[in-house]
Amino acid sequence: MDLIPFFLAGLLIFAFRVIDVALYSMRLLMVLQRRKLLAWVFGFFQAAVYISVVRSVILNIGEWNRVVGYAAGFATGVVVGMLIESRIALGYTRLRIISPRLGDRIAETLRESGYGLTEIPAQGLDGMVTQINCTVPRRQTPRVLEIVEGADSEAFITAESVRALQRGFWPK
Repeated sequence: MDLIPFFLAGLLIFAFRVIDVALYSMRLLMVLQRRKLLAWVFGFFQAAVYISVVRSVILNIGEWNRVVGYAAGFATGVVVGMLIESRIALGYTRLRIISPRLGDRIAETLRESGYGLTEIPAQGLDGMVTQINCTVPRRQTPRVLEIVEGADSEAFITAESVRALQRGFWPK
């Protein structure tokens, strides 16, 4: 058995499986963002790569190099897909910020930085608190968290993805 083609086959299966799973991640992201054409394109190429890889592994099922390449490629593809998704950061994040003492300072600092928000007086376990709702493009989420941390390092913050956008204030 020639070792170079043997290991090269496993390496190719690995590489194409990484591509397959990364494409799957992108397709899923496009579906969630309701981007039909891009979802179709990613789905088409993902399916073509997947079929090719699975065929190669099944036709040579006794070759452990292909099985290991397939499994390692899948696991690596999941991580690569996550990294790509976090880099492009599509969509919007709604931040819910709760501060028992410094809500006014947080709101003022966010507004000075160009972010729109809604302040809501609320009752917490130990008394009155300020709840701030702020929806921002996902790419700006780390910056907003930095601003909040600078204004009140003890603020309680939750984040969730949101889809629909209608009216209101959006930073430039």
